[in-house]
Amino acid sequence: MKVLIIGSGGREHALVWKIDQSPYVEKIFCAPGNGGIASMAECVDIDGTDLKELVSFAQKESIDLTVVGPELPLTMGAADIFKNHGLAVFGPDKQAAVLEGSKAFTKNFLAKYNIPTADFQIFDNSKAAVQYIHDNQPPFVLKADGLAAGKGVLLCHSRNEAFQGVEDIMEVKKFGDAGKQLVIEEFMEGEEASILAITDGDNFITLPPAQDHKAIFEGDQGPNTGGMGAYAPAPVIDDDLLKQIKSDIIRPTIDGMKAEGRLYQGVLYAGLMITKTGPKIVEYNCRFGDPEVQAILPLLKTDLVDLMMEVAEGRLKAKEPETTPMSCICVVMASGGYPGSYQKGKTILGLDDVDQDVIVFHAGTRKENKLIVTSGGRVLGVTATGKTFLQAREKAYQAVGKIAFDGAYYRKDIGHRALKN
Repeated sequence: MKVLIIGSGGREHALVWKIDQSPYVEKIFCAPGNGGIASMAECVDIDGTDLKELVSFAQKESIDLTVVGPELPLTMGAADIFKNHGLAVFGPDKQAAVLEGSKAFTKNFLAKYNIPTADFQIFDNSKAAVQYIHDNQPPFVLKADGLAAGKGVLLCHSRNEAFQGVEDIMEVKKFGDAGKQLVIEEFMEGEEASILAITDGDNFITLPPAQDHKAIFEGDQGPNTGGMGAYAPAPVIDDDLLKQIKSDIIRPTIDGMKAEGRLYQGVLYAGLMITKTGPKIVEYNCRFGDPEVQAILPLLKTDLVDLMMEVAEGRLKAKEPETTPMSCICVVMASGGYPGSYQKGKTILGLDDVDQDVIVFHAGTRKENKLIVTSGGRVLGVTATGKTFLQAREKAYQAVGKIAFDGAYYRKDIGHRALKN
């Protein structure tokens, strides 16, 4: 098989790494790829949103399967255009990807199908939003309706913070058109976790539960990022809780989307809050979580290409995948200043010094004069497995200590909740 992967981040490097292990796969292309992906796949200089050019390339190279990594091409209709040209593709179509593309749609959908989530209100003008904040008690969670690269969610502990958030999202348009509508939610207390379900629109299977670390600073402080690290399996979700999540959240979501005429085929990422009254949906993503997937795929023994082809052809077997009974942790190394402004082009040293059983997934890197240099906010995902969580964690941080670039920053407490368990 020839496989094309669309995207350029740590998620796509993890997908290339896993797909490369399949005996079916002869050649992997990645568009546009990055400095680390280039060592495993042929990088193609096509932007992930240039759908017409990507389809032309897939036809020219007789690609057997295309895997869409990021959310933006999916919400633009990448899966639709590939299917329309008779090409096998893994990822939901535009109608289904709205679960990530519009938080307002998703909240209304969850309410309609009685899927547990936080209470909410939706606003299309700032005056009404300000009045709602004035009439209610903080804390508030403010969410830009559309895509904002994982950064369009503000946790506001005071009314003044919330007033400023409304202004930033709806007036200043900090997140562009994503802020045309605003969702204001009640603040949910609990522990966050993620479940990734692979589905053909009828049957589904789930991957090991994971836990992300969104905030930039230790102790989950500071602004949200795309994710500063993750680990799997997350002990907060035991077997009984997983059954409840499947029956109360995943199953009604897949069935509800089908009833809406939005058959969901691909990976459904359920971002959850485990509250005192049970699991509730925080958000849905229409693609593999990043960095969660970097901590999940090293645990997966079942051939990922098998699963993806079954989904693409609408014939997924409802058989849970085989996984290894180990722990995996991913620590993200970021550019200084991220998630704000940061510099690029910093030479990365020490990659060859990392132990062979540690995987370094590249996110924001590029090759420059035979060197690997930084080219993004999140630069690397240093990933290790171990028989126990502590072993995996120690191994990952030892590897992080061997890698250096000017301004490198990482959280030193990834997995702190698992330590309590």
